[in-house]
Amino acid sequence: MNGIQVASGDPIGIAVVGAGYWGPNLVRNFQTSVEFRQHWLCDLDVERAERVLGEHSTARATDDLARVLADEAVQAVAIATPAATHLEVAMAALRAGKHVLVEKPLAASSAQGRALVAEAADRGLSLMCDHTYCYTPAVLRIRDLLHNGELGELQYLDSVRINLGLVQRDIDVMWDLAPHDLSILDFVLPPGVAPVAVSAHGADRIGAGRACLAYLTVRLNTGAIAHLHVNWLSPVKVRKMLIGGSKRTLVWDDLNPGQRLSIFDRGVEVASSEELGDEQRREMLVSYRSGDMVAPALTEREALRTMVEEYARSIRTGTPALTDGRSGLRVLATLEAASRSLTEDGRFIEINDWSESLS
Repeated sequence: MNGIQVASGDPIGIAVVGAGYWGPNLVRNFQTSVEFRQHWLCDLDVERAERVLGEHSTARATDDLARVLADEAVQAVAIATPAATHLEVAMAALRAGKHVLVEKPLAASSAQGRALVAEAADRGLSLMCDHTYCYTPAVLRIRDLLHNGELGELQYLDSVRINLGLVQRDIDVMWDLAPHDLSILDFVLPPGVAPVAVSAHGADRIGAGRACLAYLTVRLNTGAIAHLHVNWLSPVKVRKMLIGGSKRTLVWDDLNPGQRLSIFDRGVEVASSEELGDEQRREMLVSYRSGDMVAPALTEREALRTMVEEYARSIRTGTPALTDGRSGLRVLATLEAASRSLTEDGRFIEINDWSESLS
């Protein structure tokens, strides 16, 4: 990506659009980052924006997006508005020559996401999706373990993300919770490994008018599968992922700060026919490995802080962010295929990798 670069010694001028649920978190991290200088917080409710900024902020609050985008001091924009508005706001920012960070999901549909990715590429601008979980110390370590082969070949991934509420008014539980785990899956998969099809089953047992619990099964091109369980109706909150490799198995428990990651040297091994004697060639010899469990030490660090640093790196170097627009597009494509499967009794639906067509 031959993007617009910023001098290494100068902070990047940033504006945040949206002062609702997620906007204040972005504001806090941009204001404390040495990489950025925040100039604006734009929201339809100016008083709310002013409250988020506080009395001592040098940034200004406004409800005029055009004014923000016309400011030459603003080189980058972070968008934390409802998904239905992402296309309009992000496209306006790109056309104004600004680098863009968008809260998940990238857009409301793959068609909209493709338009944003293409616009950013044409203008040489950084388009990044705020898949925050990907920047947690645990997920960054998981990515390293899979990419460097320490877990071996991926055999399966099993994820549970359940809690009580909040039931959304405009989207089902898949579009609310599954983007987190689908973005993590996209982030940690080794090169050459990719989802190819998805099946989804869901239910609405409270009459909300949309699925409140769902199960997604994602087929990978290697024959491995990923299974995701998302649920708004659980009385307990669970955030856990199990990743089975041919060498080791990893358990990530995000709600256990004392031991978020556990790596087990335990598993099943099958001898190949070449290793067996003549009398055993027609049978596969299964053995069980039971080794040690280790819990890697992780340095606790706010994921958003790391995400902000990655945004700055992408802007300064003109290279794609780890969770760039194409990664956001791949997540959208999987969600759309899952939604279609949900209406077709769980039939496996092929996932269109739109990101490849834009390369």
